Amino acid sequence: MTDRSPADVEALSDTARDHLWMHFTRLSAYRDNPVPVITRGDGCYVWDSTGRRYLDGLSALFVVQTGHGRHELAEAAAKQASELAYFPIWSYAHPKAIELAGRLAGMAPGDLNRVFFTTGGSEAVESAWKLARSFFKHTGKPLKTKVISRAVAYHGSSMGALSITGIPPFKQDFEPLVPSTMRVPNTNYYRRPDENMTPERFGVWAADRIAEMIEFEGPDTVAAVYLEPVQNAGGCFPPPPGYFQRVREICDRYDVLLVSDEVICAFGRLGEYFGADRYGYQPDIITVAKGLTSGYVPLGAMIASDRLAEPFLTGANWFAHGITYGGHPVGSAVALANLDIMEREGLNQHVQKNSPLFRSYLERLLDLPIVGDVRGDGYFFGIEMVKDKATKETFNADESERLLRGFLSTALFEAGLYCRADDRGDPVIQLAPPLTATESQFAEIEQILRSVLTEAQNRL
Repeated sequence: MTDRSPADVEALSDTARDHLWMHFTRLSAYRDNPVPVITRGDGCYVWDSTGRRYLDGLSALFVVQTGHGRHELAEAAAKQASELAYFPIWSYAHPKAIELAGRLAGMAPGDLNRVFFTTGGSEAVESAWKLARSFFKHTGKPLKTKVISRAVAYHGSSMGALSITGIPPFKQDFEPLVPSTMRVPNTNYYRRPDENMTPERFGVWAADRIAEMIEFEGPDTVAAVYLEPVQNAGGCFPPPPGYFQRVREICDRYDVLLVSDEVICAFGRLGEYFGADRYGYQPDIITVAKGLTSGYVPLGAMIASDRLAEPFLTGANWFAHGITYGGHPVGSAVALANLDIMEREGLNQHVQKNSPLFRSYLERLLDLPIVGDVRGDGYFFGIEMVKDKATKETFNADESERLLRGFLSTALFEAGLYCRADDRGDPVIQLAPPLTATESQFAEIEQILRSVLTEAQNRL
């Protein structure tokens, strides 16, 4: 319910339209239409300023792992703010950042024992690149500066992170960007180059393209490879069997750092605290943000191996990098409380148990002509839409515009489901509900998707 009058609701929308520069938004879309204003959340649901309820099928932005309305997290923030609201970790420390760093080091795989805090994912990704460059300069390999990432992969919006991103339309307005980043094929098995490839063969093929790129650029010039455990942009591409193990071997062969970008995938999204554990590989760096605090306060981190910290532990050497709000006391306190909830309620185990059921509900949609593929893992799935299921023919740019922005995004929201209709690769719908979601939410998602996708097919 809401106590806002229609005039109040209209005033909120008008002020948003006139003054709030919304991110990644076509502002012209709201010239003659009201701006949706979300005012509260509880569990897997959010409400707008008119009092209407929506199922949050995207955890806001792959963020709200433990669900909306957690008073425990709000109380942790208030308690810390009253005790120590802010102090930097530039040559000093405070208890919550210390405790959180120790806890993350204990959770992270292998010898990833050094935690560098940021305020978000882009900063974590950029910090990892700066560390890779600085490390190699301090260890006698100053030419190792380049980064390899995958086609259509999104790694952030700051200039360095955007340079690593593999989505040309996101980059063109800001070029020239930081040089020396290259792209290799992603792990979209549905669009594999040879239909006869098994998942294992496809994994070898995709991993070997990384080795090929390192050789082409020169092994003495490549510093790092950035990979998400499940690639987000393009629609939730899981790794083929053996893919990450082969990538690890390639990185070791050429002395290239493997950066596991887990800004989305960490903290339960795949049923483990880290995607590297889910798929059994050892990165040199993990980047995290989003689910670390379930979004109640901004916080991110770069978690690095002992080897990478070694050059900075003696003499006058230092990692000349810092962020004002990195390791913020309130963010650290909320992160600790968020991890407490995940452990106490067994949310990783909950995702592991229920992921097959979630997938089964989504796979029911494969009987629709417009649904070509359902893929993903954990509580992180993508549905690729096609014009012709038999040939896998996709939509052209105009058709995709009309389908996604002209119909699907609005229709799904109006039907009560907040999710993502995305055309950064082939047209997909992405789903990533809070980790507390159960069968009732899966059924609701499937019902709404079936109705809206059926209407979309009829319109086409």
